[in-house]
Amino acid sequence: MKTITVPSIEQVDPESQSMFEQMKKRMGKVPNLYATMGYSSHGLKGFIDFETALSKGVFTGKQREAIALTVSEINHCDYCLAGHTAMAVRNGLSIEDTLKIRSGGIEDKKLDAIIKLSKSIIDNKGHAEDQYLENFYSAGFDEGALMELIGFISLRIFTNYVFAATNIPIDYPLAPILTE
Repeated sequence: MKTITVPSIEQVDPESQSMFEQMKKRMGKVPNLYATMGYSSHGLKGFIDFETALSKGVFTGKQREAIALTVSEINHCDYCLAGHTAMAVRNGLSIEDTLKIRSGGIEDKKLDAIIKLSKSIIDNKGHAEDQYLENFYSAGFDEGALMELIGFISLRIFTNYVFAATNIPIDYPLAPILTE
């Protein structure tokens, strides 16, 4: 079976190389997952453009990270759990908060509504349970927020599946193990 490795900048096309340079300036590095997506400049650009557009929407950094942690926990993506735990802490969540999110609930009403609806959408292949939709709307979100939530879920599924298909090295500190 072919082993997929993280490409060097010389192994990707000029468009991916340009995106790598932008990432280095913004993040200080090109994370292994993004570098691996760079095998397809179209895939990497589509991902970055979609994420950038959604990041200008209704969800805060904490809320976006809660979605990422929820999806990545369900999909058992160690890479994304590591990266998004680090990002969640940078966005003001504690390690304890990240573990509560991954376990399926947190005290914050808005975050809890996001987490539970995200899980319901994934578990039911898009057919969210009515109670979780109602909780989401009751927490102050609207139909536009629902569309953005589905978009963020889709983004994380993409990154989770890239890792699952490649098993590239994790270049973030590992997320704490979730004990139930």
